[in-house]
Amino acid sequence: MNGSVLVVELALGVVAAAAGGLCPEGMRLRLAAGLTIAACAVAAAAAAVVLGTGHGVAVHSAGILPLTGASLDLAPPSSVFVATTAVVAIAACVYWPGYARHDLSSRTVSAVIPAFVTSMLVVVEAGDAVTFLVAWELMAASSLVLVLAEQQRREQTRSAAQWYAVMTSAGAGAIVLAMVLVCAHVGTVSFDAIAAVAARPGDAGRLPGGTRDVVLVLALLGFGSKAGMVPVHVWLPKAHPEAPSPASALMSGAMVNLGIYGLVLVADRLVGGAPSWWWTAVVAFGAVSALYGALQASAASDLKRLLAYSTTDNMGLVLVAVGLSGLLATAHEQAVAILALVAALLLVVNHAAFKGCLFLSVGSIQVATGTRDLDSLGGLARRMPVTALLFGVGALSVAAVPPLNGFVGEWLLFESLLHALEASGAVVGVVVTVAVAALALTGGLSATAFVKAIGIGLLGRPRSTGAATAHEVSRSMQIGAGLLAVACVVLGMAPMLVVPSLERAAASLVGGGRPQVLSGGVDIAVAGMEGVLAPLWIAVGLALLGAGTVAARSVVRQRRPASRAADAWACGRELQTARMQYTATSFAEPLERVFDDVLRPDHDLAVSHTAESRYFVDRVVYHSAVADVVERVLYRPAIEAVRWWGSRARMLQNGSVHRYLSYALVALLVVLVVLA
Repeated sequence: MNGSVLVVELALGVVAAAAGGLCPEGMRLRLAAGLTIAACAVAAAAAAVVLGTGHGVAVHSAGILPLTGASLDLAPPSSVFVATTAVVAIAACVYWPGYARHDLSSRTVSAVIPAFVTSMLVVVEAGDAVTFLVAWELMAASSLVLVLAEQQRREQTRSAAQWYAVMTSAGAGAIVLAMVLVCAHVGTVSFDAIAAVAARPGDAGRLPGGTRDVVLVLALLGFGSKAGMVPVHVWLPKAHPEAPSPASALMSGAMVNLGIYGLVLVADRLVGGAPSWWWTAVVAFGAVSALYGALQASAASDLKRLLAYSTTDNMGLVLVAVGLSGLLATAHEQAVAILALVAALLLVVNHAAFKGCLFLSVGSIQVATGTRDLDSLGGLARRMPVTALLFGVGALSVAAVPPLNGFVGEWLLFESLLHALEASGAVVGVVVTVAVAALALTGGLSATAFVKAIGIGLLGRPRSTGAATAHEVSRSMQIGAGLLAVACVVLGMAPMLVVPSLERAAASLVGGGRPQVLSGGVDIAVAGMEGVLAPLWIAVGLALLGAGTVAARSVVRQRRPASRAADAWACGRELQTARMQYTATSFAEPLERVFDDVLRPDHDLAVSHTAESRYFVDRVVYHSAVADVVERVLYRPAIEAVRWWGSRARMLQNGSVHRYLSYALVALLVVLVVLA
């Protein structure tokens, strides 16, 4: 395989975007979706070959970008992200035509979705800094257009887009500055050339310590913002709920992963390895992100907002694994470092599958019911059985319930943490202890969030007319979400289909040879540990247990006299209404009390009395809202300060030409003084 396959992929993506923008309305959507699927299929096939053989492919064209040209380089580490992006994009494009019958069929959106997918693929395949930054900006701009796709219907969409634009621009600025510092020191924009200089023995060619630290801090802020890392995550719970569901699936299932790719690219390749303090900071930010995201998801009642905070939670776990791998590599624990990085890559792959499935399923629920508010849903398991099943698979995967894929990724992360305890050094011991505690608490909070989502949203009785009249969505929407649900099941039961390839990619990044860390067929064995994970046998055992339970229930029902059927949790009552059920707000209320100092919920209680007597209550209205504490404490004061200075700066412009000339004179004098 040569570099022409990357050219074919890029050409298909460009043609798909052109078809979506130029073709007539009757054919543009299907043509754009079909060509995008073809481009992603080519990208996924190329990534699979590179991962299987370990040999990358590269191509350079001098005619695409001025001065430097464009370089594409598909290596084993980047192939992991290309494959995950391509799979999520294929599922979203299969889902897209059915969703577009209700919305998202405009010419702009039909052109922007292929451009968004193609730019994400090029970001990961970029072989030099210029190609990377151009593709990154195209990805940011196209995703912003998708966030604004429904601005005419909802006023809050524009506010979400403003937050996203500002945070994306700030993150991109940090990334550009980091790349400029690296490229200026080496004198080239080629990633391979920069990596070769950084890999020289000793300090020859390496960045000076101060410059390297600045580059790493800028990379952590810039790429961490794209990955949804706390405290630069505030765009994520705003933009994801407002974007159309196929776009939300692409942004959460694929785009946030590129933040992780950028961190690994800079730390492991471009600067030749980061110091231990930086990796410790990555673990710390990851642990805080995981805890904060899981806690906010547990308190959220908007399904898309819940999933957005869950993305912060999952990316926090990935950051913990990536930081742990780098910290162990600096301590020369290569085998455990590879294990931790395999866990990080597997978490990325799993997150792409189950979060894409969940966002597409929530899109189906929103189309069928007209709402995504859990307090207004209920009873969807009977009215939308296929969508409910797909949502359940994704939710159980996020909650790390065996034998689905989320369980395997977190198990490997726990294994790497347990192995890391054997590493020498007090810093590693403290970091591992904190990470284990954070991971355990995060698991419980994630389970709480998705028990709420399934129990309140899918079960019980409907709480609104939209939920009561809901019906199953179109076949293409079911198939699109179903593809990712199948991936969750397959990756959970047979993880060794991808783990060896992930281990090769991890070993190429960590270096120091390639020790055999993971082995097995239907099971996973870690070198030096007696414990073995056999997810397929877990699935078989659970299936036998379920079949035995059903058989025992049938036998008992045949032997005992006929009994009266009653609703679950109805305490024998024949009358059961939706008002007697828990809502998402009431379900989360005890958790809000426990974490009141962190969540700081706003409560509002209004009691109205009858006109005849104040001793008789006519109406009670209770409202509870959980705002983002980081936004309220960190960003809102900064915004108010900027507004204050902006209002004061208006006084400088009064229309007087003489004042403007005096400004120019003062500026000239300052420049002359500085030059002197």
